[in-house]
Amino acid sequence: MTAPTSRRFGVTSMVAPLQRVLVRKPATSGDWDGAGWRTPDPATLERQFEQFVELLDGLGITVEVADPIDGLIDAVYMHDPQIMSGQGGIPLNMAKPIRQKEPGHVKAEFERLGIPIVGTLEGDAYLDGGDHFYLDDTTCAVGLGYRTNRRGAQALQALLNPENIHVEAYDMPHDQGPDYVLHLQSFLSAATEDLFVVFEPLAPVRLLQDLKERGIDWIAIDEESYHAMGCNILAVRPGVVVVVDGAPKVRKALEQRGVEVHAYDGTDLSLKGDGGPTCLTAPLLRA
Repeated sequence: MTAPTSRRFGVTSMVAPLQRVLVRKPATSGDWDGAGWRTPDPATLERQFEQFVELLDGLGITVEVADPIDGLIDAVYMHDPQIMSGQGGIPLNMAKPIRQKEPGHVKAEFERLGIPIVGTLEGDAYLDGGDHFYLDDTTCAVGLGYRTNRRGAQALQALLNPENIHVEAYDMPHDQGPDYVLHLQSFLSAATEDLFVVFEPLAPVRLLQDLKERGIDWIAIDEESYHAMGCNILAVRPGVVVVVDGAPKVRKALEQRGVEVHAYDGTDLSLKGDGGPTCLTAPLLRA
């Protein structure tokens, strides 16, 4: 296990040991259709969330739990309304109308937990947390699509300049259009610093070329595994990951590469809302 640290926040990596994380209890009622969910069973939703928290806790992670927000069913996916930098939290500005109140709620959670606010995104600068990906401690990839625009990427760059972090933007494909959730992290996850999981048909060519130039290898998954959230992987530390139980080919491929895989039942919590373990978590400290 990682040696204890006195730090309580700071993230500039997707795989450095995850020591502290923020999650939110799910709302059990709301406009499921309007949010793009397949209607879950409320009791199952709550039970699977509790089991997910227990899994993270059992892996040695300090889990901070926020209360549910009535009617805001997407708010259980805590990754999207914020980004954590090395110096503090960044509440974002979300393009999806039903989610536009969430950054204000996550700002309140940062304040409750004593995490400084680096800055916020406002106006016509839009960015979802699922569209960012730390390639290393000084490079943050951002996907430009229907949830994140160029002004959002520029605003993030301005906030990260004092930390000498460069934002590299990549154009996203149209895929299924503006009403469908497609984030950069939908088709890209990291298991170690140099082993990723990628659904190549949706990945920008320039991004794949950049990964190759960095010497990063990846497991290319098939379409069935992609739709089963096989690309949505939460690294607990290099070589130890959490996945939704439902993409056995991805799990087998990871284990064949020496990765320790922990799966949870996400039939209602994840698969019915298209949000896996990365979506459910807002990492507060990786060190």
